[in-house]
Amino acid sequence: MKLITDNVKLEEIKTIATATFGNLVKAVVDIDEEVLAIDAELHSDLESLLLDKGSKQNSLWGINLYPEMQDKDFIEFDSMINMRPSQGNRTRGIESEGIRKKVAAIVAKRITR
Repeated sequence: MKLITDNVKLEEIKTIATATFGNLVKAVVDIDEEVLAIDAELHSDLESLLLDKGSKQNSLWGINLYPEMQDKDFIEFDSMINMRPSQGNRTRGIESEGIRKKVAAIVAKRITR
């Protein structure tokens, strides 16, 4: 598992994908701290890492990154940790367009091409 507080090159994301799932990297984004955790078998492991570092549960959102894809296909807003009826999110996806935009902006800021 790796905590991204600065930037990471897309090539490193591709290397991680190849070593794990082949075409994707699981990630969890903290939309308040603007950091992300990557490289684990489960989103919940990444979520735990961020919680241990002081993140707040309601700020964490799980995604999948597809480093060989571009634009809207690069990020998949899908994770079991996103199911939060208490926050109005009743599915594995991120239902709020505002939160999706924040997540995408943080990913774009932290992963350089």
